[in-house]
Amino acid sequence: MDTEASPFESSEMVASFLASTPLLSEAWKLCSVANTAAAAPYGGFVPHQIGDVCYFAFSSNGIMTSSLSPSPSSSEEEEYSRCSRNLVALGSAGHGLFSPLTNNNGEEEAVMVHAGLLNLFLGCFQAVQNQMVEVTKNSKSIVITGHSIGGTTASLCALWLLSYLQSVSSSHSVLCITFGSPLLGNESLSRAILRERWGGNFCHVVSKYDIMPRLLFAPLASCTTQLHLLMQHWTAPQFGNLGVQLGDEANLAELFLFVAAHLQVASEAGEERATSSYCPFGNYLFCSQEGALCVDNAASVIKMMYLTFIAGNPSCCIEDHLKYGEYVGKFCSQFLNKRSFMQGELPQSSWDAGVALALQSLGISGQVLTFHHHSPIYLTFFLSIHLLSNEFQESASEPAKECLKIARRLGRTPNLKCADLAVRLSRITPYRAEIEWYKGSCDKSDEKLGYYDAFKQRGTSKRGHKVNMNRHKLAAFWNGVIEMLDKNELPHDFHRRAKWVNASQFYILLVEPLEIAEYYRSNMHLVKGHYLKHGRERRFEIFDRWWREKRVNEEKNSKRIKFAGLTQDSCFWAKVEEARECVAHARSESDASKQALLWDSINKFEMYAARLVERKEVSEDVVAKNSSYQKLLEELTELRSAVHPFWTATQFPSL
Repeated sequence: MDTEASPFESSEMVASFLASTPLLSEAWKLCSVANTAAAAPYGGFVPHQIGDVCYFAFSSNGIMTSSLSPSPSSSEEEEYSRCSRNLVALGSAGHGLFSPLTNNNGEEEAVMVHAGLLNLFLGCFQAVQNQMVEVTKNSKSIVITGHSIGGTTASLCALWLLSYLQSVSSSHSVLCITFGSPLLGNESLSRAILRERWGGNFCHVVSKYDIMPRLLFAPLASCTTQLHLLMQHWTAPQFGNLGVQLGDEANLAELFLFVAAHLQVASEAGEERATSSYCPFGNYLFCSQEGALCVDNAASVIKMMYLTFIAGNPSCCIEDHLKYGEYVGKFCSQFLNKRSFMQGELPQSSWDAGVALALQSLGISGQVLTFHHHSPIYLTFFLSIHLLSNEFQESASEPAKECLKIARRLGRTPNLKCADLAVRLSRITPYRAEIEWYKGSCDKSDEKLGYYDAFKQRGTSKRGHKVNMNRHKLAAFWNGVIEMLDKNELPHDFHRRAKWVNASQFYILLVEPLEIAEYYRSNMHLVKGHYLKHGRERRFEIFDRWWREKRVNEEKNSKRIKFAGLTQDSCFWAKVEEARECVAHARSESDASKQALLWDSINKFEMYAARLVERKEVSEDVVAKNSSYQKLLEELTELRSAVHPFWTATQFPSL
């Protein structure tokens, strides 16, 4: 049975675990130390050992001050604007630092992360790597943490460490806790983390109004000056009033409303948002003065970010970024004191009670979505995005309740569909069994054609027709599986579950020879080209990739003592057909250079086939007396005898 990379299966477990242990408070204490220490440029970090647990806290101050100089020139502002939403491929980090995440084989958009944040991590990577490798010798658990931009550096560090530990098969546990961290990458990154089952290794603590985790939903090129002053304020909040630094309150309100507008668009897009935009990953612990709630579905995280953010104002959205210590302390003490937040009538179901408690913990239960500031700029903005409509006047609890219900439904649906798919798989087993029976009868037939050639040369028999129908039924089922994966309807680690990897592998070994036989029987190679390049269905390529990934860390099979039940290369017969065509062309080709290329292809196939037969990785139909493979041997022997009269048939293995 596959082991989980993370011990947490739900956001509720993560929240309960963190609230009942000192991890959150210890992580925040170390973040405070890192932010006040004389950290190295581009992301200094502070290590701290407590028993078997080693903490690493990444500083945000050094990062912020090195990202923007005290008085940026126009060229620096232009560069920051360019990088503020610039996404680059995570694989560009090189050296296979994040190989489990970047090996998507072209299935979807590349895993992308913020260019500037990746550069900050790479700037301190050598020091981090040396320290981490040393720590793993004496620690059982590693907690990586960071506040603000230091949190994104912590996330990248955790992703690298998880990749490294996977490569060396280490059992160390890793937990990343960030506070007020901006988003890091696109939806492909989020999906890759889920596929690796690393989502439970990340907890992003986000306060109710903090603008920093929400910044990258908006294109920030037009807000460079405000952002520069904002970073300076967070780095040294004692130096004056931010509203004065920004010029007036209107500028501050403009930034707030600008981010809120784009956050609304992202929240309304839900699962249909652009894959190239920023996307949350892991668990999000939303905290306030009243308590906290945890959500792990990306669409619900964005919706909750929006609902909590618009209930604030420009001033609190800036100051909230510096209040995590206060929130963490209250959250943990409230959990330990088992404080009850329930007021009024008790809900009818335990689910409704849980939702009510969750909403009260963020202080939005029964709250009307109105703003504390009523300047003209607010009025104009909210009229333009329809937030002063009747819907806006309704209680914030209703959309928040719906958000939590959607999160629960989306979290369970993939597993339910996977269970239903397993039932459907059992229903198609008879079709597969009938094909297996057909193969056995062909291999034992007096015609000695074998499985592949018997199906290729089949006439109008009922048996051949039924096998062909079963082939189509199995194809429909597996194409449906691929379609569900494409629509993200199945668990993200579906392609790594042994049940489905093994079932898909048996399917292609049994059925793809029939696909190849039908392709050449109907002369599709004359219309489209050979099967391997022009006729192979996408499902076979995907299943091949699943099997290769499964076999990476497995030991090689011991040597066989008899022929395999199914030829272990499902494309063997396609290669035989191509080799037969090369032999036919070699007979008539007069151009020496072209003939050399043909013989090169023939020789390569010759070595490939010899290796398979020697290892007995072929089925009995390959060595049947009248099979296409045996005919190829005869044709090649005849051709070589004509070209070299004294040539002896020693190239191919004895059968």
